[in-house]
Amino acid sequence: MEMHQLRYFAAVARTGNFSRAARECHVAQPSLSQQISKLEDEVGERLFERTQRKVLLTVAGSLLLPHAVSILEATERGRQEIREMGGQVRGKIRLGAIPTIAPYFLPDIIYSFRKKHPGVELILQEEMTEQLLRGLEEKELDLAVVSDALPSARVQIQQLFSEELLLCLPPFHPLAQRTKVYARDLQNEKFILMQDGHCLGAQAQQFCNRKGFQPEISCRSAQIGTVLAMVQTGLGISLIPEMALPSASKDGIVFRSLDGVRPRRVLALAAAVQRKPSLCVLEFTKFVLNQRMQSPNIALPSQSDGQRRRTTQ
Repeated sequence: MEMHQLRYFAAVARTGNFSRAARECHVAQPSLSQQISKLEDEVGERLFERTQRKVLLTVAGSLLLPHAVSILEATERGRQEIREMGGQVRGKIRLGAIPTIAPYFLPDIIYSFRKKHPGVELILQEEMTEQLLRGLEEKELDLAVVSDALPSARVQIQQLFSEELLLCLPPFHPLAQRTKVYARDLQNEKFILMQDGHCLGAQAQQFCNRKGFQPEISCRSAQIGTVLAMVQTGLGISLIPEMALPSASKDGIVFRSLDGVRPRRVLALAAAVQRKPSLCVLEFTKFVLNQRMQSPNIALPSQSDGQRRRTTQ
């Protein structure tokens, strides 16, 4: 039984697919399948049931998996501790993020951190909050950047900052001509929101509910860019996070801060409680917590509304 066989076995168990596991392990699929077969010969039992749609663990595979994961994690911890003896920040960070954060907040963060610590490899995984928290609990992720997540016995949440959700309107919309727009002005509008499961869509709905109305949803999408494209055509209005504004340069779309109590979301860094972080994970955590967004519109929760510059176009 060899380490690479256990690594391939764990990858197939995690992905449920030989092709995805081979890509993840940077090996040709026939080679990976051959090593799995050798491992099955050695343990004397089949480890996977191969169906047309998915690869499932057998009873023997389910018994072996926690031992394989434990061996792989212990080996990685040993390597990491040896690297850390010299004070070098090296290793691998498996970082998760929700899709409405990853393309806006993380590229500059990762670039700056890698410039400081070139020996660290960051693997980014974009999923919705529920899947990210499960990944932390199951030790598939080291950290995750989330919004609208609550701490639990197994996941620690550290707030990073809050940001405003901006109203976006087609250029020909009557509200686009107004100098002030209030939440009550949106009651009869059609909304374009993120799909169910995306916290941004839920946050927009919750804001409308707090203002005393249920938004009429015209369309849903899994991408902010698609939401904006549909707003541009006049299919409806939406609320998008402030950090997406520099990338939201759709011709003619009008962005407004709502007057009164504005919709906001809080972003946070999540980590597994019962997992000892490596030095590179600790350094990345400190790096992210020390960051302050360059835009004055994005503020830490401790700042008052009076300290924030309003966004009105």
